[in-house]
Amino acid sequence: MGVKYGRDYEFILADLTNAVGRIQDSYLFFEMEPSEWEGLSDTDRGEVLEALAEDLFFGLGSEPMIEVGSAIVIYDPEGHRINILIGDSELTSVSLI
Repeated sequence: MGVKYGRDYEFILADLTNAVGRIQDSYLFFEMEPSEWEGLSDTDRGEVLEALAEDLFFGLGSEPMIEVGSAIVIYDPEGHRINILIGDSELTSVSLI
């Protein structure tokens, strides 16, 4: 099936990487311990977040909702968005068109 998009993938990936960077415990997706995450350099953290964004983008093509730490990432095909619910009230989204 796959996530349908009209924007350049590199811009979607950059926006999604920034969005998942707002999830304080996003490292749990990769089963990392807080101490492992804390020990990474900023560059390494950025690479992990980009890998997470790529995994989510492609994973949302078959699973419309994926938990990432304390957040939920949801593919909204009608709205052409990827929505990220962080905690109970913070919502951010990435436009796919």
